[in-house]
Amino acid sequence: MLRPNRLLHVMFIAVTMPVWAQVPASSSGNTIQPGTLPGQAGSSQAASANATQAPPDKHIFGVLPNYRTANATAVYTPITNKQKYIIGLKDSFDYPLFLLSAAIAGLGQLTDQNPSFGQGLAGYGRRLGTGYADQAIGNMMTESIYPSLLREDPRYFRRGTGRFWSRTFYAATRVFVTRTDAGGTRFNFSEVLGNATAVAISNSYYPDNRNALANIGKLSEQIGIDSFSQILKEFWPDVKRKFFQRHADPSGTVSH
Repeated sequence: MLRPNRLLHVMFIAVTMPVWAQVPASSSGNTIQPGTLPGQAGSSQAASANATQAPPDKHIFGVLPNYRTANATAVYTPITNKQKYIIGLKDSFDYPLFLLSAAIAGLGQLTDQNPSFGQGLAGYGRRLGTGYADQAIGNMMTESIYPSLLREDPRYFRRGTGRFWSRTFYAATRVFVTRTDAGGTRFNFSEVLGNATAVAISNSYYPDNRNALANIGKLSEQIGIDSFSQILKEFWPDVKRKFFQRHADPSGTVSH
């Protein structure tokens, strides 16, 4: 049986995959995160695109926090440790996280996940608290604490152009490849170590799942979820433009 949080993401993938299949192979409209300055990107066309693009939405589909998307074609500018903590705090205390935790807790209650939590309001409260803790601790570890210690950049650098499968592979593998504060690239230690630390901490409040196999499963699941979220961030501007702004005219008004 699928765990409730895994089931939620499987359902979300099933619903959104037909949308990704209709995304054009190439598009512009990259996003810029505060702290990343646009500039020369190797051609006048890229520079022009950087100058006119809009900042990223704060939420994807109105739910997924999107505070750390940056433009891969802009001149790289590192962010400070303070900015890394701001990103982690925004992702951890954004209202959709409470909604997601509430949904996960409801599914956990329905399937009696972690039987030691019991049922009723008390059981639901425990599931809600631990589900929220999972998300918040993971965010802080992977986006703030480890990136600050290891001098890695926690942002996702959106490519925005290229073939669909090339962009998909790029986005999905950014959980294993990251930029350093010096501008280079290397293995994403913050993602793996951060989630591993969060899983280890979760053993203190999940008495029913403390064995090594369960921990490996939780770690793999969390990295997989993060990988899929990067794909959402890569294609969200394309999806929004194609399906939600298709009737807008060049002046910015919506035609009827």
